[in-house]
Amino acid sequence: MTTTTTCAADACMTGADHAKPIDADAMAGLFKALAHPARVQLLLHLSRHKTCYFGDLSDVVDLAPSTTSQHVKILKEAGLVCGSPEDQRTCYCVNPDRLAELKRLVGSL
Repeated sequence: MTTTTTCAADACMTGADHAKPIDADAMAGLFKALAHPARVQLLLHLSRHKTCYFGDLSDVVDLAPSTTSQHVKILKEAGLVCGSPEDQRTCYCVNPDRLAELKRLVGSL
């Protein structure tokens, strides 16, 4: 048996930013980039550092470096993570603008 309830229009609209149109393709692309637990872990780890992270990201997700590299590549392609080589190491950090866009899109649901 299915039950339906109705709600006041105001209750449905609170908390979400409905002024800016939602780009469904952009939302799907970001969700696809986060569709693996390892990528979610990586993004969480980098977002908590708030600065450039030079450590071995494969330690964060307990995966082989080559597998971790593929996951980082997907996050970079989605624009969620930036990486820049410095000396003999690569610096990884979260792209705050793209993360803000992800939060806005999720908040619009």
